Amino acid sequence: MADRQQTDPAPQWWSRPEGTADGRPEAVPAPRPGAGDEAGRGAWREPAAEDRVPAAREAGPDGEPPAREVRYDPWGEQPLQVVDRGKDRRGFRLWQVAALSAGTALLAGGVGGYVGVLAERQSSTRLELPQAAVADKGRAPESVAGIAATALPGVVTLHVRGEKGSGTGTGFVLDEQGHILTNNHVVADSKEIAVTFSTGESVTAELVGRDSGYDLAVVKVSGVRGLRPLSLGNSENVKVGDPVVAIGAPFDLSNTVTAGIISATGRPVTAGGDKGDGSDISYVDALQTDAPINPGNSGGPLLDARAHVVGINSAIRGADKDDPSRQGGSIGLGFAIPINQGKRVAEELIRTGRATHPVIGVTLDMDYTGDGARVGDKGEDGKPSVVADGPGARAGIKAGDVITKVDGQRVRGGDELIIKIRAHRPGDPLTLTVLREGRERTLQVVLGSANGS
Repeated sequence: MADRQQTDPAPQWWSRPEGTADGRPEAVPAPRPGAGDEAGRGAWREPAAEDRVPAAREAGPDGEPPAREVRYDPWGEQPLQVVDRGKDRRGFRLWQVAALSAGTALLAGGVGGYVGVLAERQSSTRLELPQAAVADKGRAPESVAGIAATALPGVVTLHVRGEKGSGTGTGFVLDEQGHILTNNHVVADSKEIAVTFSTGESVTAELVGRDSGYDLAVVKVSGVRGLRPLSLGNSENVKVGDPVVAIGAPFDLSNTVTAGIISATGRPVTAGGDKGDGSDISYVDALQTDAPINPGNSGGPLLDARAHVVGINSAIRGADKDDPSRQGGSIGLGFAIPINQGKRVAEELIRTGRATHPVIGVTLDMDYTGDGARVGDKGEDGKPSVVADGPGARAGIKAGDVITKVDGQRVRGGDELIIKIRAHRPGDPLTLTVLREGRERTLQVVLGSANGS
């Protein structure tokens, strides 16, 4: 083939109508695709007798094109195609093209560009692959697409600049006054906060208040019209297996929608602690979900099937730090702050800029490794571990007591006790099961209040 490409002229396609007046095929040169008139013509060569294909029928009446045509290769060596001309039922002219031989198929593979152009030029039928028709673009409200369509206008992306650099998080609109709920760790140490809506509009925001213990914060935008607050659900109604949708900006990919289910409820989760003094540790009685959540989703809404917010996405669980294969993204273990807790904290932050924490007025021994939460022998700065006239003292709690249950739910450590208490409001009554000197007893306590940080 290499020698032939060097010595043979450029291929020319020839149309050879059969059934002419003298019975001899007439040579009609056809231009090569893309070539000029002169370059598109060449001398016709008489094909071998055995290569000729007799006419299938005579030419049509009144000078119509012949009923049958044979197309040869550029050198007149092999008949390539037969073109039968007929008419469909509506009188339109139809051209049916079929390959003549296996040898033709192999040759067509080598010069397929020319065969394709010829067939397209000679055929009045255009190739069109089957495709579904345009359908109704509406979606059921409870579908993932329906939930996303409802919620996206109320979800925002936060770009924050601070002393330690810049970062991205998510938030959602609470009211028409411009209040937006997000995570504390998204805006902590911030100097400048930019809020971008799903429409692409971007404005600056001011910090209204934040609380590290709950890992929640509220920012506010001004001068924005058409705000779309999200509807708040009730996290007490959430059950394991319920479908949920998460919306956020993972790795700064705004308006990302993922879906999953509620994997567990009441999951005790602590996060933070980077400062070392415990002031930035958050305690969450979390909703666990397998909806993919990644860095940048923090502060975004977790929505139920009615597009109501049931949680605020806040944390993910990765592989152990010592594991060389640790993943930095979602492995199906995401955690959200229940919206009931988020609603109370947001209301306090909007009203006063600070949130209150429910307390029982005792200092815990966080080094205790046994089952339950042990009340310390001494408190901070050598003070008693049970605050005088505090909620715990009034309930009868003493130093050294081990609290094993809260409202009948087992407590395995000090962190879990704090989380169970933080899930309530100041003033709520609780039933504590306490182990003292080997004996179990039940105490009733009314939660007190302390200002958060």
